[in-house]
Amino acid sequence: MIHGTIDNFDEQVLQAKGLVLVDFWAEWCGPCQMIAPILEELERSVDGLTVCKVNVDENMELAQKYKVVAIPFLLLFQDGELKEKTAGLQSKEDLQQMVEKYLA
Repeated sequence: MIHGTIDNFDEQVLQAKGLVLVDFWAEWCGPCQMIAPILEELERSVDGLTVCKVNVDENMELAQKYKVVAIPFLLLFQDGELKEKTAGLQSKEDLQQMVEKYLA
């Protein structure tokens, strides 16, 4: 799991090869705390997936760029291209289905 910031987002996400699931979150967000272990488990169980956590309180510019209006807010990138986005608490099964569509 990596921590994304305005300074490293291009390198960590947009220039990355493979799948990167970006989690926009905040420490005060209950659903964000609930989805964190799901994302950790998903990253461990899916080969070729990296999870990048972006704290919205520390990276407002990124949150505005990607039009984050609710958190957790998840963006799935493949080889730097945005493929999917979803907001709110998601089950591991739903996230796994979303990710597996892009695994070749």
